[in-house]
Amino acid sequence: DMGISDEEWERLQKALEWPIPDQEITHVNQSTSPVHSTFSIVGLKESYKVGEKISVIIRARDHNKKLKRYGGDFFKAKLYSTGLKASVYGEVVDHHNGTYSVALLLPWEGQAHVHVRLEHSSEVVQILKKYRDSSFPRSHYNGYFEGSGSNKTRISEVVECNLKWGADGSWRKGDCCCEHKDIRTGTVWQCERPTKLSCDKLVHHSRGRLENPLNPFEQQLFTNYKSIHIATTVISSECLFVLGTVEKCRSGMMTPVPAGFYLRDVWKSFVCNTRQFSSAQMGNCLKNKIVYLMGDSTTRQWFEYLERNVPGKYDSIFRGPLMAVELINNIIIHWRPHGVPLRFTKMLITDLHYISNDIDEIAGGPHAVIVFTFFAHLVFHPITFYVYEVAKIRQSVVALLSRAPETTVIIKSGNTAGLKNIFQSDWHVLQLDTVMQEMFRDIEGVIYLDVWQMTSCHYLSEDIHPGPVIVANEVNMLLSYVFNEKNKRLIK
Repeated sequence: DMGISDEEWERLQKALEWPIPDQEITHVNQSTSPVHSTFSIVGLKESYKVGEKISVIIRARDHNKKLKRYGGDFFKAKLYSTGLKASVYGEVVDHHNGTYSVALLLPWEGQAHVHVRLEHSSEVVQILKKYRDSSFPRSHYNGYFEGSGSNKTRISEVVECNLKWGADGSWRKGDCCCEHKDIRTGTVWQCERPTKLSCDKLVHHSRGRLENPLNPFEQQLFTNYKSIHIATTVISSECLFVLGTVEKCRSGMMTPVPAGFYLRDVWKSFVCNTRQFSSAQMGNCLKNKIVYLMGDSTTRQWFEYLERNVPGKYDSIFRGPLMAVELINNIIIHWRPHGVPLRFTKMLITDLHYISNDIDEIAGGPHAVIVFTFFAHLVFHPITFYVYEVAKIRQSVVALLSRAPETTVIIKSGNTAGLKNIFQSDWHVLQLDTVMQEMFRDIEGVIYLDVWQMTSCHYLSEDIHPGPVIVANEVNMLLSYVFNEKNKRLIK
């Protein structure tokens, strides 16, 4: 029971559909080759004008140099210029016959290079999907039990823990485990039963070992694909107009492709009119606000950025959960990681709260800004569990906006990371991102801050923890939404 209707589950499955090979794959040579696959620019010209689109055709070939006749490969594409510190995302369209197309917008004047990368072959995506839908525990966790022993001694035991979910239930069989069930979400967390201590002595949690489910043939398919990269120089000889939008940032806005572009390390959004905030402007924007940042280390990066850049005197607590109190502008900023499963270093289990539970505890109101992300640590577990957790979060958000409709609620999408293994893959994050967007699509008053393109297209390498330039632009987008929500209320 995922907590949603059968009709919604059918819609989600349709949104998550991905082409798979139309034949049985018995040899690595049948899979898409990053060496033999190519791309070309259609009607390549000596120069272009700003605002024109560059059409790219990708032709997938296998390791025998044969053209693929089916789709399903996971490609990424972008246009970039290191010298101009500029880049823009390109959406790859699958034509289901081994060819793919990309329409790359040229939004700046100067040089640009086309970059196409094969993230996963369709054969590997099929494997990713197989294990995403299974209850095989690719990630394990450690539970630290502590209690009193004889003669006033302390006993400590470390055992393996994991999620109880799916038709198979426990990843351990029999009377193996302590079960820790969250009363409100219903989520069950299991730990192997300690030999000397009782189940209620669980004190700390940390990430544990990874378990590879791949058989030898599947492992062969998971080669490290190199980029298909042809450094094609394109010259924009004339700038007729400046691209951008004047529409104010608000809830309910759709994310176009491209969503914006970098130029001289500043993100120019096509979603809404974002601005670059000075330190003083940040303080004014967040004046008399309580900001709740929830999720993982990517929202912690936002916390750290705000603490460094919002002026004033701070009283800070530097262990997670984090809190910063800015005394001049009366700003309070919280950061807290979400509940298990979570691959963090050793933390108190009592500090790990489910996002839905935390939202239920917030009164809300015009002073409250709630930001959450819920992606990076869920890629190790079945997508049905993810749907279940998102349904609980949605229920809590709807209740919050019902009792306090002036609360600002922002969902931060997942970051790209450039990882290409069975444990973590951008394909997994893309699928989770699709679920989150679909499930919150019709919830009025929720802002979806889509940073996928911002992290995917940057001219430097991708990282799950993006560098200061990307974080600064992400936070400026966040503040643009907060600023406009604040001004909208003042006008009322």
